[in-house]
Amino acid sequence: MGNVDVIRLDQVRVWTAEGAHLLWDINWTVGPGQHWALLGPNGAGKSTLLAVASGTRFPSSGTVDLLGGRLGEIEIRTVRQHIGMVDPALRLHEWMTVHDVILTGATGSSRLIPGRYGVADEQKAHDLADLLGLATMSERIVGTCSQGERQRVRLARALMPSPRLLLLDEPASGLDLPAREALLSALSELISAQPELTTVLVSHHLEELPPATSHALLLRRGEVVDTGDAERVLASSAVSACFDVPIDVERRHGRWYARASAAWSPARSSVTSG
Repeated sequence: MGNVDVIRLDQVRVWTAEGAHLLWDINWTVGPGQHWALLGPNGAGKSTLLAVASGTRFPSSGTVDLLGGRLGEIEIRTVRQHIGMVDPALRLHEWMTVHDVILTGATGSSRLIPGRYGVADEQKAHDLADLLGLATMSERIVGTCSQGERQRVRLARALMPSPRLLLLDEPASGLDLPAREALLSALSELISAQPELTTVLVSHHLEELPPATSHALLLRRGEVVDTGDAERVLASSAVSACFDVPIDVERRHGRWYARASAAWSPARSSVTSG
């Protein structure tokens, strides 16, 4: 199973019932142990592509293989058991403790299910809290946690079933600088501790990518601008084409940084907000 593609999309298109196309002819292969960045402007189709990669949305045409099985031919609920999802929109019960929220990840429920958690589950929840810098707050009520701490709780919860694939949908969205850096540090610790884990992280910002990012896919208006090795793809020319703005990209100490070129003028740009 180690050599089986984790995600494989061939000529995938997605359109709405009204006929609006969201994805066009997407070809994308994610191998085991790879760490992907999925980047693009608002409306590029990132969330739609992530939904396809999680098996929660079927393509309108083309084929999707997840963890070695093809959508439409496999029991999708079984496949989803091996896919972890970190979504900032996931609502956490504020009256639960950090430990208990993490523990619910073992069953995928929103609340604790009496009698369903054994000693191994309890220990794993403690181990994940320790790995992600949450050990000292295990008994804290979630309602007292910051947004950054809650994101790490969501990450630990998603890891409880030992997924083979971890999808992160803009995990640093809304976080201030210290919280973002704490989250990226936790992701780096996770990737180092679980080298077999495959990750896909969606973002608008190169600064939110962990240093271990190995591959990147740039998406614009539902089409792939470039895909492949992160060192090659996350360069000024491709990123500029993706965001339709002249962008200077550089990498320092393993992290990527992007800024608009000095010659760029917003008045001459076709980019609008939203």
